[in-house]
Amino acid sequence: MTTPVLICDDSGFARKQMARAIPDGWDVDIAFAENGQEAIDLIRKGKGDVMFLDLNMPVMDGYKTMEVIREDDLSCMVIVVSGDVQPEARQRMINLGALDFIRKPIDNQKLMSLLKQYGLYSGDSIAIERKSVSSLSPQYDKNYQLDAYRELVNVAMGRAGENLAKLLGEFIDLPIPNVNVIESNELHMAVAEINRNERVSAVSKGFVSAGIKGEALVIFNDTNTDNMVKLLNYDSAGYDEHLQLEALMDVSNILIGACLNALSAQLNVSFSHSQPILLGQHRGLDVLLSDNLSRWKKIMAVEIAYAIKSRDISFDLLLLFPDEAMDKIYTRLVEDEGD
Repeated sequence: MTTPVLICDDSGFARKQMARAIPDGWDVDIAFAENGQEAIDLIRKGKGDVMFLDLNMPVMDGYKTMEVIREDDLSCMVIVVSGDVQPEARQRMINLGALDFIRKPIDNQKLMSLLKQYGLYSGDSIAIERKSVSSLSPQYDKNYQLDAYRELVNVAMGRAGENLAKLLGEFIDLPIPNVNVIESNELHMAVAEINRNERVSAVSKGFVSAGIKGEALVIFNDTNTDNMVKLLNYDSAGYDEHLQLEALMDVSNILIGACLNALSAQLNVSFSHSQPILLGQHRGLDVLLSDNLSRWKKIMAVEIAYAIKSRDISFDLLLLFPDEAMDKIYTRLVEDEGD
């Protein structure tokens, strides 16, 4: 009997990856949704007896989607597929009725284990690209290419958030990454979530491997720094300039390190890191960025606005790739799709 399977993710690249992971022997009819509202509509139409659900989406995220499924008693078995695998995120979704979690990118062995565990499928695990997935050649679709970059960073963002959550014992709110390909002198206009009127401090770390290079920056508004010092609970009286710098460096190393490790794993490269450097403290963001990026013409700028709402803390991770790195990144992503 054919099982209606629904894949809900705002990323077309991620939806395709999930569809390709479904074993050939499982008799399924696959439908797709770009957000939770679309998913709910399809479930009501009988298109989602089983759903693979992302967490961070526009319109309606995964949490709200599960709330609606539970409140309306909809018949749908949900497996969460997300880059955000913080313990609190997992527990919250399990409490709402999700069966289990799969970490992005898809682990086929984990998928098969869950399908067998819940009696959904127990046959051969071989999976190839299904005909129902778009055969559009992604090399010639710039929107698809940007979507692939966004999904790459989404996974890395989740890994970094998970590491920071473990260190701080706090839930980290994760956004949808903002990805733009722009001229370097337009960067200040693309960084929409950072209040450029405030004074900020920033730490930068460069990275390179296999012709792929870039720079990662962690940016703190000055108003958040004291709250971060308190949260880190350093063994010292008072909150002087030295402790503020130590907090900035510690958080930056955790975020950047975890993010680059996740990027390395997805691209099958091993990045060499430069030593982190303090770009500046208590300065305008425009000044920091213009001083640092004048050597690049066109860049891919990825902005990730992390937040710890319970502590009124927010900070940004900015990943910057020069134009010559973008094609190399995408080539590796497409090669992985063909494996």
